[in-house]
Parts: sequence; C-alpha cells; structure tokens
Amino acid sequence: MKTNRQTDLSRRAFLRGLGAATATAAAARAAEPVIPGFEKQATTPDTSKGWKPVSDRKLRVGIVGYGYCRFGAAFGFQHHPNVEVVAVSDLIPERCAGLAAACKCAKTYPSLEELVKDDRIEAVFVATDAPSHARHCMEVLKHGKHVATAVPAVFGSLEDADALFAAVKKSGLKYMMFETSCYRDELAAMRQIYRAGGFGKIVYAEGEYYHWHKDPLPSFKEWRTGLPPQWYPTHSNAYFVGVTGGRFTSVSCLGMPSEMKFFQPENNRYKNPFGTEIALFRTTEGGSARMAVSWDSPGYDGEMGRVRGQKGSYYKDFVGLQRKPPEVRRPPLPPGVESGGHGGSHGHLMNEFVTAILENREPLVNIAWALNMTVAGIVAHQSALKGGELLKIPQYTC
Repeated sequence: MKTNRQTDLSRRAFLRGLGAATATAAAARAAEPVIPGFEKQATTPDTSKGWKPVSDRKLRVGIVGYGYCRFGAAFGFQHHPNVEVVAVSDLIPERCAGLAAACKCAKTYPSLEELVKDDRIEAVFVATDAPSHARHCMEVLKHGKHVATAVPAVFGSLEDADALFAAVKKSGLKYMMFETSCYRDELAAMRQIYRAGGFGKIVYAEGEYYHWHKDPLPSFKEWRTGLPPQWYPTHSNAYFVGVTGGRFTSVSCLGMPSEMKFFQPENNRYKNPFGTEIALFRTTEGGSARMAVSWDSPGYDGEMGRVRGQKGSYYKDFVGLQRKPPEVRRPPLPPGVESGGHGGSHGHLMNEFVTAILENREPLVNIAWALNMTVAGIVAHQSALKGGELLKIPQYTC
C-alpha cells in the first residue's frame, strides 16, 4: 500500500513528466507549418461577453484520436469549465501520450473500444480516421454514452448512414457532428437572419471547399489518398443545410479527371479518377444549390459560401434585406475557451455539444443535419461516376 508521501511523489513525477511532454509537443507544433483552415481566430474579450453557465456540474468526457490534424485537443474540451477530460486514447502510443499532455489528462487507453468501457465517462469525442467514424460512434452509443464526431458522419456508405441513424434514435442519446462551417461567423449570421425571416426561401445557395495539395496528406492507413472529393462534402454542404436546416433531394454532379498521380484510379483504393467534383442539388425549398469540393486546383483555399433568397441575399455582406437584420453574433464562449481554428468555429462547436447535454436538448448539428450534409455527397459521387446522371438522395429527419 502506498503511503501519502509516495502518492505525492508519484503525482509530482506525473505532473513534471506531463509538463515536459507538453513543452516538447508545443515546440514541435511551433516548428510545423499550419494546416490550411487551422489558423486560429483571435479570441477577444467580446468572445465571452454575456456568457452564463447553464449548470454547475462537470461533464465527464473521453477523447479519441490525435492524428495529422490533432483534432482530439483542437476543440478545447480541456478548457471548458463544465468539462472534466477523464481519459484519452489513440492507437499509436506516442500520439496517445501527446493527446494526454495536450488535454492534461492522466488516464489513457490503447483503443476506443477500451475507453468506452470506462463507466466514469458520459460523452466521447471521436476524432479518429474518417472511415471509422460511423463504427466508432455506434460503439460509443452502444455503451450508453453521448457522442460527438469530426466530419464526415459516414464515409462513402449509405448503409452505414442508415445504421448510424437507427443507432442514435434507439439510444436516445445526444449525437453531434463537428461541422466547422456551421459556426463560421458568416454562416452563423446567415442562419440567424434566415430564422428571423430575412432571406425568405432560398432560391440559390453556393458552398465551396478548396483544399489543394500536391502530395497525399498524411492519414491513418492512407485513407486520404485519392479520396473522392464529394465523400468529404460537409464543409460546403453546410452553406445550405447549416443555414436553413433543409435537405437536398436530388443531385447531378460532374467530376473532372485529375492530372495528379494519386488521383489515377489505379493508384488509390477508391478507384477514383476525380480531383474536383461540382454538384448541382435540388433543395427541399424548391431552389437549387451548387456545392464544390476540390483537391487539385491551386489558388485560394478554404470553406466559403453564399445564399440568395426571395427577400435578401448574402454575398460577402448582407444585401437586399427588406428590414434591418437582428444583431448577429455567435453565442458567447466560457472564459478561457478559445474560438480556435476553421474560422473560429472549434470552441463554439465544443461548447454547443457540452451545453446541449447539460440542457438536455438537441445539439445544432444533430444526426439528421449530419447525415443530410454527408449522404448528399456520397450520392453526388455516384452521379459523377455516371456522367452527371440525376439521382435521388435519401432524406433524414428527427
């Protein structure tokens, strides 16, 4: 049996090791180029203006995944006053240690499958490889825990989409996809104005996600190499679904064969020839939407979009509105929580998930929104492979 002195020494040794690991990881990160989209938005005093806690309890969270994007620590769970990060996991020991250091968490597990057995954990953030998102989220739900996931909700599989939807509905637990476009300043403002009636019905929407790279991006088992663009569609599709809560009903999509070697069908597991796919959707409001995803067109990168409604529009600013819009700003964040990357969306997504659980309500990007953004892209890729054939899209509603 350990004495109090032995326990204190062990705790001090752990904290010293954690501090050293954190300093080493921070130095390594500082020397690396910033991944496009991960540039942090400045956190100002106004970011927390008006914030009030909705509960005095701490949600016990587990975090899984610390790969190329280091998403596990990027959303700031470890800084939220209503969160205790209980345990973390990554399949690769060095990354697991890095995630533990970043989250200041002592408990680690070698896999998600082990972490979800921890009865202390109430909710899990899944930041693993995209092909595993659906399977991992269903495993979390099976163990009676709320779940948030990085994008996309499912990976190229309509069957997985139906299975995940059924699992969420059966569980009665909270599910949220961390679609970053939904909390970019301009899209959050569009959503508020739309809900106030400022746009009317959306006649036309555009969303664009451009992420050029001359070499395959690092990824677990190389899942990003040759990735069909419309299998990663949520950053662009959010510029309709995340504004209106509506859905895409049908799609005609054109793909352009790429000159890049890893987009030759014989050089990727997906047999995918396209580096760019442009989808034209019909929407539930009767309008249309053009959503672009491109990996092989150099120039400006990022996620961006615009909407044109029967009463007003957004194109770099709000125009034609028939009355002065309401004050538009994102919800305040708790002090100490940074807005973070992807247009300052990271902290807002995390806070929305935590707050939804504490308030026992649906989170913004729930299972229906997540699948409606994701599945539309899966069908769009099918259309591109068929030369732009018009295809129906499955619909999900809560």
